[in-house]
Amino acid sequence: MKIEIWSDIMCPFCYIGKRRFDTAMEQFAHKDKVEVVWKSFILSPDLQTDPSKNINEMLAEHKGIPVEEAAEMNAYVTKMAAETGLTYNFDTAIPANTFNAHRFIHFAADHGKAAEAEEKLFAAYFTEGRNIDDAPTLVDIAIELGLDTDKLAHAMGSNGYVQEVTTDLMQAQSVGVRGVPFFAFNRKYAISGAQPVEAFLETLEKVFAEENSVQ
Repeated sequence: MKIEIWSDIMCPFCYIGKRRFDTAMEQFAHKDKVEVVWKSFILSPDLQTDPSKNINEMLAEHKGIPVEEAAEMNAYVTKMAAETGLTYNFDTAIPANTFNAHRFIHFAADHGKAAEAEEKLFAAYFTEGRNIDDAPTLVDIAIELGLDTDKLAHAMGSNGYVQEVTTDLMQAQSVGVRGVPFFAFNRKYAISGAQPVEAFLETLEKVFAEENSVQ
């Protein structure tokens, strides 16, 4: 079974969706038969990284509302994340263009660490207030993952993995991804959004049963 996951690091529902999917996978008896492929999706391709602001301030500017109102909107998502076991700190989260973070994930994927890179980047963005568009941050995360920082520097300095990210974005269009997170099961079934653990588990069981039914 192949599961492709289109996701963006700056998407709060993508981190929640990942955690719920991970929980379903832990409960799935045949997880060793599953190949998970992380795909890039960029919600705000024109966003300029700005360490002087936080996500509440960015949202307020974008919607033309007071910062307090933006914080209230994000408080709902923070509560939803907490129910999934995640800590969101929007008052310290730095608005960042995620293109380079997606390049980093492809680099990590080449070394078998895509899921770990996703987890580290989500935590860096939503919980730790780190700038995920900052080269030193990506180097630190590479070290945390045990990746070769010299190879990373070469890749990031030579347009490495730009084509891979672009291909993911084009595939998202062809598959019909309208929003993220988006989980495609063998390109036959799909789950859109941060659905409950049960929805993931049900689809995993269904696809596995179809793959292993007597012809």
